[in-house]
Amino acid sequence: MWQPPKSPYNLLQESLWPNEWRVLVSCLLLNLTTRKQVEKVIDDLFLKYPEPESMAQANEGELKDIIRTLGLANKRVKTLKRFSQEYLTKSWKMPIELYGCGKYANDAWRIFFRGDWKAVEPNDHALNDYHGWLKSANEGD
Repeated sequence: MWQPPKSPYNLLQESLWPNEWRVLVSCLLLNLTTRKQVEKVIDDLFLKYPEPESMAQANEGELKDIIRTLGLANKRVKTLKRFSQEYLTKSWKMPIELYGCGKYANDAWRIFFRGDWKAVEPNDHALNDYHGWLKSANEGD
């Protein structure tokens, strides 16, 4: 089983690995905001909603209160709930098939869970840093 190495970049995904759902939630939260903003809410979010079942059933008002500072709270609440429901119930092979997941979440998943980093060309600066670091650490392999 692939275990992504710890990098000097300390990506949020690294700290949440090996919890696939939490890594994907972090990707959803990082859309259109900064890591610094997400770090302010993520512990409270996962304390209240530790797994996809609880997030899928979350009270919208309570969830909104936790993530309000990220902006786009109404949209994020709907995305997190629907994503979590589909994560549990949809037959999916890659996260891009799940509601709210785009290239960034899919690339992160491929890097951190599939070990498919050599075939990924990320557009996100933090994933690019990690990806470049993996490349340099594995030169000659």
